[in-house]
Amino acid sequence: MNRIALLPAAFEPAPYDEYHDAPFVALESVSGVGKSTLTAELAHRLNGTGLHTLAPPHSRWSDEAHRMRPLPNLAFYLSGLLHVSDRIRRALAIGPVIADRYASSVTACQAAIHGVDIAEVDRMIAPFRPYLVTPDHTFYLRCSEATLRERMAVKGDTKQDDTDLFAIPGRLKQLTANFEAVAKDDSTAIVLDTDGLTPGDVADLITAHLESHRA
Repeated sequence: MNRIALLPAAFEPAPYDEYHDAPFVALESVSGVGKSTLTAELAHRLNGTGLHTLAPPHSRWSDEAHRMRPLPNLAFYLSGLLHVSDRIRRALAIGPVIADRYASSVTACQAAIHGVDIAEVDRMIAPFRPYLVTPDHTFYLRCSEATLRERMAVKGDTKQDDTDLFAIPGRLKQLTANFEAVAKDDSTAIVLDTDGLTPGDVADLITAHLESHRA
């Protein structure tokens, strides 16, 4: 008997069409660079859907995740990633999708938080990658520490991950190195330096890139 038939209807994977014309764009970086603002701007410009990797209901459980041991903590974020991948599939049937963080953030952040090599985290995620929707373009956003501190100072929804960047010695340096390493092995990667740029400026660069690949 097919085990999937035994699942409650609410937990059954929704049918989807893997073929779509709309682009799936992922934004990756350390906290505070401006991903959330940029996600909203791009969703508006592209008439698309903006999503965070921790979409509901996972977004309501993030405080509990901080109290978990390393393996359950990774499992929580992996669960969120798999869940948002389903939501991305559904949204791509309607139009473009912009994700505020995706698989690269899970790898880079989990490695930094738990003090392990990114290859070890990637090995844990690897069995699930065939399930994940692959982005068409992944933009890795960078800025200097001085700019990051300025942006963080006016950030309205500061979370523990944000404060940990500067409160935990070496956290920012390790995260930055992790994102650089992940980007180097990512065939969809485009690295953007955002110092001196407004969210509108960065959105201009991204939309120009998307237009050039649509032609």
